[in-house]
Amino acid sequence: MAKILIASDLHGSIFSSQKIVELDKIHNFEKIILLGDINYSGARNIPPKDYYPIAVCENLLKLKDKLTVIRGNCDSRVDEFVLGVKFEDLLEITLNSHHVYLTHGDLFNEENLDLKENDILMYGHTHIYVLKKESKGYFVLNPGSLTLPKNNNPKTYAIYDLDLDSISIFDIDDKTIKTLELK
Repeated sequence: MAKILIASDLHGSIFSSQKIVELDKIHNFEKIILLGDINYSGARNIPPKDYYPIAVCENLLKLKDKLTVIRGNCDSRVDEFVLGVKFEDLLEITLNSHHVYLTHGDLFNEENLDLKENDILMYGHTHIYVLKKESKGYFVLNPGSLTLPKNNNPKTYAIYDLDLDSISIFDIDDKTIKTLELK
């Protein structure tokens, strides 16, 4: 089964980066999409207890060939250099029959993107998971945060199953929180 991992807002957590490596060992993802804020916590977030950006980079370098990385508001140019992966502010790709917009969410969002029926908007930034189909027929995914979830949400990530054309959000213990078929 072809699957893609979507995660966001690691904010320098060794545990979160190790979780991504462990999930890849289980699922052998075709691609791993990171929607920003990889290493640093910024001025508004308390760094996680396991904050160590060097180890985060070491873990992610194991998966370098699978990584697609979006620049978050806390990411720096040195992160691109160390990981050897270009960080994009907005990236448009095609997955199955869907036009997919990848962004962090601080610069681009539902209000300033021309989203059409069957499109998918994937973003992070809020640390709150979202998985829904809008009335205009496009889909919205925010995988939440593996490190610093907000509003009493659990730590979460998402997996896009390309064979089933569905996205699921999972908690840190790998329990399914929500699944949406993209039809």
